[in-house]
Amino acid sequence: MLRGMVKGQFDQRPDNCAVFIGAHVGLLVKAEISAYRGDMSGNDQNGHLSFLKMHGLGNDFVVVDVRQRVDPMTPALAKAIGDRHFGIGFDQLALIRDEGNVVAVDYWNADGSLSDACGNATRCVARLLMDETGATSIVLRTGRGDLECEDAGNGLIRVNMGQPQLAWHEIPLAREMDTLLLPLEGAPSATGMGNPHCSFFVEDAAAVELDTLGPQIEQDPLFPERTNVQVVQVIDRENLRVRVWERGVGHTLASGSSSCAVAVAAARRGLTERAVTVHLDGGDLGIEWREDGVWMTGPTMLVASGAFSPEFLDTAR
Repeated sequence: MLRGMVKGQFDQRPDNCAVFIGAHVGLLVKAEISAYRGDMSGNDQNGHLSFLKMHGLGNDFVVVDVRQRVDPMTPALAKAIGDRHFGIGFDQLALIRDEGNVVAVDYWNADGSLSDACGNATRCVARLLMDETGATSIVLRTGRGDLECEDAGNGLIRVNMGQPQLAWHEIPLAREMDTLLLPLEGAPSATGMGNPHCSFFVEDAAAVELDTLGPQIEQDPLFPERTNVQVVQVIDRENLRVRVWERGVGHTLASGSSSCAVAVAAARRGLTERAVTVHLDGGDLGIEWREDGVWMTGPTMLVASGAFSPEFLDTAR
């Protein structure tokens, strides 16, 4: 059912799936990407649904490629796959599909909802497709728009997440207001990056009870589409310490769009320059707010490949 791409071990899970854990999965080359391309492209003749597991700084993803295949994804199936006990688990599921002559990506949250943007997942998909084709840049179509992605060298992938949305109705908020200083305790800032963000600037990010603050703000009536929540500690004008509560997911180790949002908010408030390093629980991202958009640079990791069994898929749909 699975083909090993590098030497490693199989973790057999007959009730759900089988996952190949590579010993050096970060060292895949173009030939190996081509070798597993057929294995992950949708359902095989035995009814299995192939996938890859990836992460960017611990922000973890299931990647499903349905190019030239029937798209099987539904809210129920995405939610079942996202269950960390009964499925595989993920922060987002990235579904690669054809849209005319371009490659498009849909982002599913672990609660079965869709999101227009996911920066780290975009970088992961861009890495796969650039490895597959040998290109050093690619454009991916998302709900956020067409995003430019580049190989930044040294194992890093860079993506232009587009211009931030700063008007209240673009983010969106429930009513007109100053998006830099919201009428909430702590006077957080709101920023849109294809999804809504609420950033609290605090003295000590580690001291904030994020598991309490996060769901409270996510569901606040001020945000009709719910919101991502960040607590931000300014270290200096080029460094931010950030912890993230992700909409539809919960407390996560990293978030690309959140990192872009806090960098924009910090620059708007005059706290930092427009190029910063964001230090997340899972590692560091470089963010630069340029004239053509907010660029994000960071690493990716291919962890495993596998296939969901027909039994799992039948119960999940």
